[in-house]
Amino acid sequence: MLITVITGDIVASTSLTSRGRAYLEDRLTTLLDELMSKYKVYGRMIKGDYLECVVPETENALRTALIIKAFIKSLSSDELLIKNHDPRFKFFRIHSIRLAIGFGDLSRFEPDKGIIDGEAIYLAGRRINEEITYKKERIVIKNTLFFVSGNERLNGEFEPMLALIDVLMSKATAKQCEVLYMKLMNYNEETIAMKMKIAQPVVNQHSTSIGWNAIEKAVIRFGEVIKEVQAG
Repeated sequence: MLITVITGDIVASTSLTSRGRAYLEDRLTTLLDELMSKYKVYGRMIKGDYLECVVPETENALRTALIIKAFIKSLSSDELLIKNHDPRFKFFRIHSIRLAIGFGDLSRFEPDKGIIDGEAIYLAGRRINEEITYKKERIVIKNTLFFVSGNERLNGEFEPMLALIDVLMSKATAKQCEVLYMKLMNYNEETIAMKMKIAQPVVNQHSTSIGWNAIEKAVIRFGEVIKEVQAG
């Protein structure tokens, strides 16, 4: 069956202290539980800085990826405990995580046994591995959102969409990302304002600044196209 799998690699995770990495892993584990409850997404953390998610409702794959990215970017520097003001932390703060959405067959998916196997996870994992900058002296990060499949037309359609979202998110503040995360989780602005303890017009301002209207249209379009392809 055709399905979407997301793999992710935290950018510059070594710039965090061991306590900071443990805190991040704990928060992400809680987020993955929320994604399972809300969108039926199965997710797991591996070695604290790598994650894998199976998104059975393929139309939610981009939404899920952006939820994860916005959530990490919304965390405060104080909570993450930067290691001796490590200069690599700036890459974490700007990009947070690399994410690849793989679309293809999944020959085996047995979450109770921790088994995810097939083309979709292979494609996504290979794409992320091509981007890893660990131990490289000079870091250059151009893109952090990727879509990979055996369908080149589909890959070509999504590439510019993801590149533009990447630019919007790289420039976003923690507060803007917190608003984006909650909007992607389908909270209305009144609820977001209450959760963030800010005025509703401020929520709207953050939403506008991060480009919510464009991001929402991209998420909807992604879902429409992927469902059409899945249906054959």
